[in-house]
Amino acid sequence: MLVGRDGRKRAILAANATALAEGAAPGMAVAKAQALITGLIVRDADPARDGAALERLAIWALRRYSPVVAVDPPDGLRFDIAGAAHLLGGEPGFVADLARRCADSGLAARIAIAPTHGAAHALARFGSSPAIMVAPADLDAALAPLPIAALRLDATAIDSLRRLGVDTVGELEALPRGAVALRFGPAIRRRLDQAYGRASEPFELVEAPELVRVRRAFAEPIGAPETLARYTGKLVVQLCEALEQKGLGARRLDLLFHRVDNRIEAIRAGTAKPLRDGKRMTRLLCDKIETVAPGFGIELMTLTATIAEPLDYRASVSSLIEPVAPDLSDLVDTLANRMAHGRLYRCAPTQSEVPERGVCRIEALAPPVGVTWPVDWPRPSRLLDPPAPIEALALLPDHPPASFTWGGVRRRVKRADGPERIFGEWWVRDGELAAVRDYFQVEDEAGERFWLFRRGDGEDTATGDHRWYLHGIFA
Repeated sequence: MLVGRDGRKRAILAANATALAEGAAPGMAVAKAQALITGLIVRDADPARDGAALERLAIWALRRYSPVVAVDPPDGLRFDIAGAAHLLGGEPGFVADLARRCADSGLAARIAIAPTHGAAHALARFGSSPAIMVAPADLDAALAPLPIAALRLDATAIDSLRRLGVDTVGELEALPRGAVALRFGPAIRRRLDQAYGRASEPFELVEAPELVRVRRAFAEPIGAPETLARYTGKLVVQLCEALEQKGLGARRLDLLFHRVDNRIEAIRAGTAKPLRDGKRMTRLLCDKIETVAPGFGIELMTLTATIAEPLDYRASVSSLIEPVAPDLSDLVDTLANRMAHGRLYRCAPTQSEVPERGVCRIEALAPPVGVTWPVDWPRPSRLLDPPAPIEALALLPDHPPASFTWGGVRRRVKRADGPERIFGEWWVRDGELAAVRDYFQVEDEAGERFWLFRRGDGEDTATGDHRWYLHGIFA
């Protein structure tokens, strides 16, 4: 439990789940909590260190998730994922990835996606679920049952409203606007308007000081797509010059458009390898300009290399004997920026004899992994995940099936080769200590070739239940 000063008394600022379950609560006097809970561990809060940690977390989120990230003190982060969520498979993929990474780091995160920052702030802290996604059409229904404390009001306003019998956001929204402003001032109506999207809410973006960044401000707002594209090219030239001075190449580019109404539109583009080619970088960014909504105009553009790596251009020595290897990075960059994150990859072998574990996904232009697939027995070009159960007729212990039924179709086996015995990996799972699979390559009467296996060695049931599966199809 973390404690600090609340006026003249020492009060609880934060408590873990165990202390909360025992009756402790933020704002409670420390003396009362210690009398209520036996063996309570109390630590003095350090707001400065907490703020610094939150800043570091925001910079990590800036590089990982979105070009628009702001600190939401004392314990939150604000993302604008309008132009970045598709890279993780949409909003559900964004929530799942962020929740998993926070859990792996020992952070108990509550995540809310909503049309406005005020609504996301309220739902993340007072929502019924640790992960909430609200569509614009459902915003009113999601906010209505929340307590008025979710609107980030000061304690005096909350107490005054509760004395009047106003406990929820929906009840406060139903009150006449003029009467509320006259009695409590404009702050309450401003927070309501920000939550419901009737008023904008400025915020300060987090910026890592070591990042290479260039910007362009305009005396008059701009908004035409061709104008945005022209100034994008100019910013790219400036960024390339800054990168060249540091010997770096960009791996990820974030282009921010600051609108006159305090909203920010963002474009993110990635590259397969460090890049300092102005024309190519401009094309990658301009391909996404159509997604930018300029509103009443753009007053500032900022281009940042959020990920940069050392890049040393060396003159290539031509050869009259060896053919020049084609450079596929331009094609890879174009495709990768049009697809969701992780959709463009190539397969590579890994150190495992179990077929479904013997392949992994690597980046499209990643260097060879130095591992090869088995050459003694050919592998099918298509593996089924998971293997499909089939009915097979075969003599035990090591004969191939004479026929098998898959998808309701019975197939007679004309030719077969095997068995290829693959043992389980006991170091991966204890249950595979005695596990065995016997694989067969078979060809049916129509000339189609399949990869079948039987679980078990055909004699001892401890090695498997002797059921048959179709695991692959040969081209």
